[in-house]
Amino acid sequence: MDYKQELITTIHDFGCNLEWLEERLVELSEESSTAVLIPALYEELERPAIVKIRDCLKDCAFIKTVVISLYAETLEQYARAVQFFSILPQPTFVIWENGTRVTQILENLRDRGLNLLAFKGKGRAVWLGLGIASLQAEAIALHDADIITYDRSYPLKLLFPLLEKEFGIAFNKAYYARIGKYPRCLNGRVVRLFITPLLTALTEMFGYRQYLRYLSAYRYSLSGEFALTSDLALNIRIPGNWGLEIGLLAEVYRSIAEKRIAQIDLGVFDHKHQQVGSSSQEGLRRMCRDILRSILRTLTETEQVVISRDHIHTLRVKFRREAQDYTRQYFVDARFNNLEYDRHREEVITELFEAVIYDAGELYFSDPAGAQIPDWTRALAVTPELREQLRDAVIADMEEVKTIALLPQGSVPVQPV
Repeated sequence: MDYKQELITTIHDFGCNLEWLEERLVELSEESSTAVLIPALYEELERPAIVKIRDCLKDCAFIKTVVISLYAETLEQYARAVQFFSILPQPTFVIWENGTRVTQILENLRDRGLNLLAFKGKGRAVWLGLGIASLQAEAIALHDADIITYDRSYPLKLLFPLLEKEFGIAFNKAYYARIGKYPRCLNGRVVRLFITPLLTALTEMFGYRQYLRYLSAYRYSLSGEFALTSDLALNIRIPGNWGLEIGLLAEVYRSIAEKRIAQIDLGVFDHKHQQVGSSSQEGLRRMCRDILRSILRTLTETEQVVISRDHIHTLRVKFRREAQDYTRQYFVDARFNNLEYDRHREEVITELFEAVIYDAGELYFSDPAGAQIPDWTRALAVTPELREQLRDAVIADMEEVKTIALLPQGSVPVQPV
């Protein structure tokens, strides 16, 4: 049996009593309110995963608020999203993150010297969602909208360690086995074939570094599922690129003691998959580029590591050797468990990932600071009522489209009013 503990607290599932945990969490949530935040594109509403997520949340009495941070192209799409989530019994805020009202708030902030309109994508969606969620709750669970295997144990496990006060946990991240069903295979390519050999190679190059040890302690460092306290949510910068998950771990590392950090077992897990990409500007290769850039920046910030181009060349050589060793280990594990495993294809992917190291290094040298959205405390220093303004804008947006959402598709103008 796996009892292993890491630099951070690892919460295993040894057959935990979910019924008891839920009863206890319902009790705890009456004193310390909770929220679930889901960043999403409108396209996710057309896939089955989000229906399962919504229907599970509907029955979670321990969740007091739901926040959806939505990117929608048209007023009609936003109206349908509001209608989709209207069956939830919890107070629900559907943020139209690129809508007129929210954009106006961000324009006002820009005019006062803080430009968040320069950031796009999931990072800005998370930042906006945390603003409202931190008004409503002391503990916030965040997860993506594409989880195929979702069930109510996910938010339960994420939130429980934060609300059980004697644990002293402020940040709790999910880990799991990424096993595909059709066919049965090992997924999670970026963690397996890039981050794991990368951290091994960096440790061999730079020796014992607490930040590298910290990252290595996470069993699935790229999981998009985590929970954090509202205080922490207000005090961390959100990465504005594809290195969001790794960059967020760096912010947690800088902000709180390791004893207040945990990871928890969600079991077997799967969600939609991205393409590897034809260059370092696309798909998983772009993700690897931004991840390495983030790690290099944090090593300099927190460990005073001076990185040169010679280091980048050395890293490429050491990475390939480590990656080849890991693919051999994955082959054994997969074959024993009767999982499909194309060892040649895995080696090809590691070579594509290895080529990204040079591009990541050049980006780091040209812009070592990277793209990070300022934390909420800075935004509140500019506009103290910013969160309330955002919440009021969301309420107004939702009220405006209530009647529109009841009309048949195609019956309303597709341009925002």
